[in-house]
Amino acid sequence: MQIKDKVIIVTGASSGIGLATARLLSKNGAKVALAARSKTKLRALSKELPDSIVAPTDMTKPSEIRKMIRRVKEHFGRIDILVNNAGQGYDAPVEKIRLKTFRHIFNLDVVGPLIAMQRVIPIMQKQKAGMIVNVSSGTALMYLPNMSPYSSLKRALAGISLTAREELKEEGIVVSVVYPYITSTDFEANTISDVEEEADWGGEDDGVPFNPPDLAEHVAQKILDGIQNEEAEIFAHDWMKQNH
Repeated sequence: MQIKDKVIIVTGASSGIGLATARLLSKNGAKVALAARSKTKLRALSKELPDSIVAPTDMTKPSEIRKMIRRVKEHFGRIDILVNNAGQGYDAPVEKIRLKTFRHIFNLDVVGPLIAMQRVIPIMQKQKAGMIVNVSSGTALMYLPNMSPYSSLKRALAGISLTAREELKEEGIVVSVVYPYITSTDFEANTISDVEEEADWGGEDDGVPFNPPDLAEHVAQKILDGIQNEEAEIFAHDWMKQNH
């Protein structure tokens, strides 16, 4: 799908991958709707991006998601692409997973994107075209100690995405899933952790080497390429496909 003049919602647009993606899509001629909790950060970003609008949204609150989708549709008259990027990590060994925290992350990482999908799909069906890009995680392709809460939810998001791709392909709607690698953002700082000793993801863990973290701009470029090529699965690196 071509980007120029397309109306694109980017959730989690106030920082990290969402911020880099919003900038890159705008640079390529898209009209971007910026969704995140921080109105201040979104307003500052919107000043940089022509034809963009600010849509402050808490993705754990269904009413706010519905309001955001409605606002974008009313402003632009259409919604061509949804990039579900907002999310948060939660690390804990299985025996210590706090159910209240797990449910909160579930609402943000799975239910929120699903609600957004359900609100844009009818709009795209009427347009007979559209695309949904859900940002999962490279952890969904692996079995890493202490990361089952986050990786399991990102697996769920990937499963929803690829199933929706099959369900909607006859209606001109493309659904894709993105698997970022470790990325230099505030994600780790914002991750909820119930792990006594954190692994050093910048070097080695139990003798297993890790590649240096990617820049958010690298992932944004992969997302742009994936949209243009309408790929089912978008990997930050080709070597990640070996774990799939």
